Amino acid sequence: MSLLQLEGATIRFGGLVAVNNVSFSVEKGDLFGLIGPNGAGKTTCFNLITGVYKPTSGSIKFRGSELSGTPPNKVAQLGIARTFQNIRLFQSLTVLENVVVAAYLRHRVALPSALLYLPSAIAETERLKAEAMRLLEVLDLDRRAQVRSADLPYGMQRRLEIARAMATKPELLLLDEPAAGMNPQESDDLLLTVRQIRENFAMTVLLIEHDMRFVMNLCEKIVVLDHGIEIAQGPPETIRNHPKVIEAYLGEAV
Repeated sequence: MSLLQLEGATIRFGGLVAVNNVSFSVEKGDLFGLIGPNGAGKTTCFNLITGVYKPTSGSIKFRGSELSGTPPNKVAQLGIARTFQNIRLFQSLTVLENVVVAAYLRHRVALPSALLYLPSAIAETERLKAEAMRLLEVLDLDRRAQVRSADLPYGMQRRLEIARAMATKPELLLLDEPAAGMNPQESDDLLLTVRQIRENFAMTVLLIEHDMRFVMNLCEKIVVLDHGIEIAQGPPETIRNHPKVIEAYLGEAV
């Protein structure tokens, strides 16, 4: 059974078909890329998976159960977390606080205990802080833990979004253009970090990215969309020289 399976996923906004009969499967442990030109329907696919939109037709299953119509908060509880194309941090909170807030999705203390700040609630908060610091170490942000997130450089804000998503302990991590705006060295460092996330946290990663060097060096499977339609699917060596991909997106073999 696939971890995530889209079968004929379609969504229409009036007369516009944003995603048209898209089908692909993500297996547990995959590093999976979703690519295509601007307006191809990539982020719309993420929005379908995470419950922001409900498909007009087709099926989206996670661990064999239908996701369509499940609200975003329930999707997160099921084990799917995401980052966003446009950074959505809590700008006034510190780096550590941003991650701890996300970790409360898995909070084990009843609301009355938390409101009264009983010893059990204090211990739980300390546990969440320790887990958050571990994630910040993985993302090389631990030395910035007490810095306000708005004061971080852009590349570090991208990393913080990933740490915050990981704090919900997802089984499937969706990354929307994680390397956007990064210089080549930052991009290379992030590539290694994503591999570590897969290996050390047993997370499956599905990502959208325009940096073809990043995608081809990281992902083991790739789906290509163009105008909401799937035009190619396979490993990087198949995708990089696929005629339809070159025509629609790459412009030349890479």
